[in-house]
Amino acid sequence: MHVVAPLLVASSCATRTVRETDIAIVKRVVDGDTVVLSFSGDDDTVRLIGIDTPETVKPNSPVECFGPEAAERTKFLLPPETKVRVERDIEARDRYGRLLAYLRRVDDGLFINESLITEGFATPLRIEPNVAYSDSFARAAEDARARRLGLWAVCQD
Repeated sequence: MHVVAPLLVASSCATRTVRETDIAIVKRVVDGDTVVLSFSGDDDTVRLIGIDTPETVKPNSPVECFGPEAAERTKFLLPPETKVRVERDIEARDRYGRLLAYLRRVDDGLFINESLITEGFATPLRIEPNVAYSDSFARAAEDARARRLGLWAVCQD
């Protein structure tokens, strides 16, 4: 198991500690690789580590090939009120202030980040130092590409 140090996160209510074992509730999906989670009533925007889905909501950017499908898949996998286990890596937040995390559904353990790659809805995005699963994500993407799944079947390489 990948062990991480706790992260102190300032919120409007209090300072809380996010650990890899924290459970959060899905509030909404922003796009294919970004969700809003509730941690004991405090909402936080979370960017899924290690993956990239085509853009659908980026300001001043067109909707990219397979973006709507990726966003819909994430909404299907993470409907509102879904409980997720939050796992961090080394770096806590991105330059936009979003919490960086790997998510697993509590009810069945589905690893959301990896599932989106495996099914062809996302590509791997390796950004140091958050690379705990980068090798397995790369292998999953190679397999999805070879099988022409999802975006690999309809978008230009």
